[in-house]
Amino acid sequence: MNLYAISDLHLANAVNRRGLEELPAYPEDWLILAGDVGETVTHLHYALSILTQRFQQLLWVPGNHDLWTVHNEPGGLRGEAKYRRLVEICRNHGVLTPEDPYRRWPGPAGVPGASAGSSPCVLLAPLFLLYDYSFRPADVPAEDAVEWAAEAGVICSDEVVLHPDPYPSRQAWCAARLRYTRQRLQAASSQGCQFVLINHFPLREDLVKLYRIPRFSIWCGTKATEDWHRRFPVAAVVYGHLHIKGTHFRGGVRFEEVSLGYPRDWSQKRGIAFYMRQILPPPQTWLTTEPF
Repeated sequence: MNLYAISDLHLANAVNRRGLEELPAYPEDWLILAGDVGETVTHLHYALSILTQRFQQLLWVPGNHDLWTVHNEPGGLRGEAKYRRLVEICRNHGVLTPEDPYRRWPGPAGVPGASAGSSPCVLLAPLFLLYDYSFRPADVPAEDAVEWAAEAGVICSDEVVLHPDPYPSRQAWCAARLRYTRQRLQAASSQGCQFVLINHFPLREDLVKLYRIPRFSIWCGTKATEDWHRRFPVAAVVYGHLHIKGTHFRGGVRFEEVSLGYPRDWSQKRGIAFYMRQILPPPQTWLTTEPF
């Protein structure tokens, strides 16, 4: 029994939809969907209708694309309302979300500190945290961050189609999600388990290495989570968003970027199964290693 993860399926692309349809079944295994399934509720329905038949259990967190309000989607749900609709869809499919109790991993963990036997004490924690433009140089004020990125010709579509309603800004929505999530993790820490933290955006700024568009970093997370892998007992962190697949270590904790990406980012000959990352038990080899 394995726990796999993948993100950034971007099912608006026909190539990615065909790849998903060709994914073989893993009836004993669990799968993490770490955000950016698509832009519409139809994309999410489509993905879950396939993947719930291929895996024993799914866990989902939203990415920025999932939260977009696009012109061709009926209803035009915005912000928190769009997120809650996606959570409802997941629950109707039996998929775990950031609004559900953290689930104890029932399979072999193979991580330091995990209990022996068939039920190791590892909690799977789907998170929804967003970003707050804090991944920026210290001399750039928060209110100037978007303009700073635009000076380099970099602008994220979120500025147009990711609405924070009913919050006054995406930063305020992020702050509310941080408060909510810290409280939940602190409460769950009393169980004496390790966490697998699952978020669409990376939890640390030093993982955001966007050499071609470095100023896109402001849409990639929040500095408020920089120490979460030390503040909480963490076995592994799963994230996507960057379209730069890799394994990294910080403070002895494994960070897995698990994105598939757009058709140009992956080999259709290899298929999507090749890009699923094994999270538990830990694999024998990494995509990259950085011994920090």
